[in-house]
Amino acid sequence: VQLQASGGGLVQAGGSLRLSCAASEGTSSIYVMGWFRQAPGKEREIVARITWSGGDTYYTDAVKGRFFISRNFAKNTVYLQMNSLKPEDTAVYYCAASTRIAFIRASDYVYWGQGTLVTVSS
Repeated sequence: VQLQASGGGLVQAGGSLRLSCAASEGTSSIYVMGWFRQAPGKEREIVARITWSGGDTYYTDAVKGRFFISRNFAKNTVYLQMNSLKPEDTAVYYCAASTRIAFIRASDYVYWGQGTLVTVSS
């Protein structure tokens, strides 16, 4: 499975961005996809995840009600809509995929896209 993330950038606090993660090669084996983020000096943390077939979602508390994860089967793409962005959302965002059950640990995910930087200015 190959993952290609895009959509990061610089935005003012309160603004919105949409990240995309396009999957290719072996997408039929994907069970779950997730978005993680890593701020400078911090560990990589789960932001949201979605099961590929059922669409069950999970959000970390810090983004509930502001971020929304979705998937498009036709495009083999997962999106992360980020609204009401805050400076503390600044991080490199990574998409990840697993062909088995995976929850919130980064180690649960085998396939990773390159990171995309999100910078939120105050």
